[in-house]
Amino acid sequence: MTTDILSSGVLDPIGPDARRPVIIAFLIFIGVSLLWLFTLATTDEVDPEKLYVADRSLSPAFNGWAMAGEQISVVTLLTVSGGIALFGYDGFTYALDGLITLGVLLLLGQKIRNSGHYTLGGLFSLRASGSGPRIAASTVTLAISIPLLVIQLRAAGISVALLIGLPNDATQVICTVLMGCLVACFAAVTGLRGNSFMHAAKVPITLAVLLVMTLLALSKFAWHPGALLSSAVQNSVAPDAYLKPGLWPYTARLGSLNTFGNHVVFILGTAVMPPMILRIGASRTGRAARRSMTIATGLGGLFVALLVTTGFAAAAVVGGTGIGAVDAGGQTAPILLASDVLRDGSTQRVALITLMACVIFLTVLTTVTSVTFAAAVSLAHDVLARGGRRRTDTEEVRALRVAAIVICAVSLSLAAAIHRYPNEFLVAFAISVAVSCVFPTLIYSFFWHRFNRRGLLWSVYGGLLLCALLTVFSPIVSGTEFALWPEASFDWYPFQTPGLVSVPAAFTLGWLGSITSAEDSGPDFQHVQYRVLTGRELGARPADPQRRGRPQPR
Repeated sequence: MTTDILSSGVLDPIGPDARRPVIIAFLIFIGVSLLWLFTLATTDEVDPEKLYVADRSLSPAFNGWAMAGEQISVVTLLTVSGGIALFGYDGFTYALDGLITLGVLLLLGQKIRNSGHYTLGGLFSLRASGSGPRIAASTVTLAISIPLLVIQLRAAGISVALLIGLPNDATQVICTVLMGCLVACFAAVTGLRGNSFMHAAKVPITLAVLLVMTLLALSKFAWHPGALLSSAVQNSVAPDAYLKPGLWPYTARLGSLNTFGNHVVFILGTAVMPPMILRIGASRTGRAARRSMTIATGLGGLFVALLVTTGFAAAAVVGGTGIGAVDAGGQTAPILLASDVLRDGSTQRVALITLMACVIFLTVLTTVTSVTFAAAVSLAHDVLARGGRRRTDTEEVRALRVAAIVICAVSLSLAAAIHRYPNEFLVAFAISVAVSCVFPTLIYSFFWHRFNRRGLLWSVYGGLLLCALLTVFSPIVSGTEFALWPEASFDWYPFQTPGLVSVPAAFTLGWLGSITSAEDSGPDFQHVQYRVLTGRELGARPADPQRRGRPQPR
């Protein structure tokens, strides 16, 4: 989704009056973040379980706010609002996908928590023993996490460079690297509890800033929503098509089936991302996880509503041409709205831009830290801690720190290397891997008694291979103006996302592998089914009420 920023040259929409406060706010944010980092370094537990899932002690309300914070990513905040500002109806439909994602989690979240596992490796091992499923899970986790980190870091570098008034390629790369180093420090030191506090704090701050910008924009149109929407249509790049489907440039020429597939893949893939599964595992019980997701759904609905109104307000106040002149993909729309909704030179304008900058900084830090931490937990808990020799708790935590730094270093290197290139293919690949490799495995593990080790491995590796192959030969890699190599033409696969083929194929491979295996998984399924429904082992006594919410031994 992210595209090259500042395609028309060096522009300065922020202005000199706001640049100094924004830079000061950024430096204060860095200082407070480092103080928070030192606090975490001296108080975090050495016990891996407490570090990974906060000892499963997060209350439903607190974890619900943190879950809502997981949905507020830098790409969602900037790209979706920009998509609405530039492409109207099509951007609006993508904003709704994030809300529907939380609805999918309401169906699966309680079962995931009751299973007792919080990584893909643990969930994959429900129906298959040995190291193979855990290695497959870690491979899938990295295939999802590293592309997402590259995208988020690149968007962060672009936004920070614009805010400090140096929107050129060299500054964008430097800002990307600096933000990545800060994130690496946080991911290597903090645990889930510390990250949850920052996610929970991010939600009210983000909602408040978006609400203020929306109200200020509405006041410019005599508090009449219809007048604001009419102005958004008239100031858009295509007034006749703004409120109709088909304006989104990445999917319009690929057909309605492609658009439908994009929405389905995004909804299901986002629901089973490793950071969200880790967050569900931090709930006290399965019912607590469900209550948390109910709270997150309500907050997510409010965020989507404000995101939609922010997008339309940006189109009405700034105009599609003005947004496109600074950013061809619309990612700077919230920043431009904050700079244009009040008159130049006013203290209120400087304060609003500074608050928007703080929201972006906080969103970058929390989102990228979550993805890095989830990937590092997968490596430390599922692979390194279960290798040739049994590691102590201290060694496992040390492995987590090293894994987080390595993952961030790899992602930063890739983000800097492909900075000048379109990276829509990374979005499609990461989400398609999630929906092709994780979603079928969870459905089969929870609901089908014949599912076994061979079916799992065939489904996971088959889905991963198809995602990689179809992405390479899709229109987002070659043959279109937004492709990685627009001059080349080997796009024989006609859709933007490989999920339209890889998801049915993964389900088919899981079924075929299971029925061709001699392994009898019926008795095992009875234990799994009882566990995901009740949160207890088959035949176990009910938990002591005084110990309710404590992790069950595994």
